[in-house]
Amino acid sequence: MNIDLRYPIGKFKAPEQVSVADRIALISMLRDLPAAMRMATSGLSESQLLTPYRDGGWTIAQVVHHVADSHMNAYIRFKLALTEDNPTIKPYEEALWAELPDGKSTEIESSLRILESLHQRFVALMEQMHDHDWKRTYFHPVSERILSLELVLALYAWHSEHHLAHITQLRGRLDW
Repeated sequence: MNIDLRYPIGKFKAPEQVSVADRIALISMLRDLPAAMRMATSGLSESQLLTPYRDGGWTIAQVVHHVADSHMNAYIRFKLALTEDNPTIKPYEEALWAELPDGKSTEIESSLRILESLHQRFVALMEQMHDHDWKRTYFHPVSERILSLELVLALYAWHSEHHLAHITQLRGRLDW
């Protein structure tokens, strides 16, 4: 079987609906991400952290920094959607962010700590949301789509597993 290294767990498939049980499971995935990311990168040397997960892909360090950047944006987008009526969010150039000095040469510990603190707040927010809050939306100007917070929750749970798999599968392929 030939696995597409860009999408080690497959591309995101939007659920038709998200039940309360689904939300609980997805929030749990986000709660567990910081510890899982720390475990996935534990014991890696500097040269291993600077190894791309695939030819032409980001290094492990860039993946960790990207997840922190992305999830900070997700948290802010959630709060915007909860406090404004279908706000238009600000997109960002994730590939360019990954090339900035903090994404290429900063030790990953800073992003691991960001994920720990951020997800503590993000999960606390989500656990206090009411059913009607999950129907709130924002407009993404790049995809030109209105996204509900329950869909965004599913997307970021997938995003977490997607990037964890980049790291864990590389470790498995290289027997690290």
